[in-house]
Amino acid sequence: MINIKEEIKKKIERKEEINALLMSEKVFKDRRLMGSLQKELREIEEILKNYEDYEDVIKKIDEDEKLIEGDDEELKEIAKDELKELYNKKSILERKIINSLLIREKEDEKNAIVEIRAGTGGDEATLFAKDLFRMYTKFIEKKGWKMEVMSSHPSDIGGFKEIIFLVKGEGAYGVLRFESGVHRVQRIPITESGGRIHTSAATVAVLPELEDFELKIEEKDIKMEFYNASGPGGQNVNKVATAVRLTHIPTGIVVTCQDERSQFQNRLRAMSILRSKLFQIEKEKREKEIGAIRKNQIGTGDRSEKIRTYNFPQNRLTDHRINFTSYDLESFLEGELDELIENLQISLRSKGED
Repeated sequence: MINIKEEIKKKIERKEEINALLMSEKVFKDRRLMGSLQKELREIEEILKNYEDYEDVIKKIDEDEKLIEGDDEELKEIAKDELKELYNKKSILERKIINSLLIREKEDEKNAIVEIRAGTGGDEATLFAKDLFRMYTKFIEKKGWKMEVMSSHPSDIGGFKEIIFLVKGEGAYGVLRFESGVHRVQRIPITESGGRIHTSAATVAVLPELEDFELKIEEKDIKMEFYNASGPGGQNVNKVATAVRLTHIPTGIVVTCQDERSQFQNRLRAMSILRSKLFQIEKEKREKEIGAIRKNQIGTGDRSEKIRTYNFPQNRLTDHRINFTSYDLESFLEGELDELIENLQISLRSKGED
């Protein structure tokens, strides 16, 4: 288990080191290095602020526990009420601190490309895919991030067969990558007249957005086709072939984009998605070669394994990777995912240190 006090001591020392570096002539002349150091300093200051708040909470807990042991009944009741809130605050701060001290992958700070696809369950699966999209939209709004739909294929009843969107925000990939996998829903579909509970599924894949220079794709390896956009939003461009289909010949990966009004924009979006898919393939191949993937590792994005169940009749959400269960499903569907994702981050990163 991580030693918080030792790690905080290291962060304080690093903060002093960065402050000294920022005063040096070498760093002053190197704008890129200066920006990197300033970013690291902001991250350290946030950790130290959380730790300061954590110590304040511990101090208040000690004071209230002493009051409970005293003779003043009125103060005892006040202390008991305060302790409930303080214990909760302590738990939240502890998770934040541990998570921020654990090792991250270099891709974690990037924007994220999220793909949601309807799985087993027919029309109901497309409606569930739409529910997941709404849940992530709410979560992204709460984070203050921005979102852009890159590609979508609606179903006839108002759901999504597939939707791909870009999430712009510092550390977006590091947060959302733990959503990769099979999401299962148990509920009575609106199409069910007999009131029977059905089980359906949707898959979520989360990829880091890459810049052109991070992964080069040879033009000879790309088959590019243009066709007329169709469906919602496509009617006004049917006379012009604005939709783009890219096929990466060596891997057989196919990416389509038609949501933008111009051929150029659709091509850019399709290339961005393709680049991230190819990066993920190379990353997984590299990890297998060095034996870095563990049998019980969570969050790998393996779509053959369900990661979470949304049970509507019981108002229950269960994440099977960390045995997390809550009977407040409605809150999660409104984007209240912070606690769950923080627990996933800590669990995964801790396993990565084994």
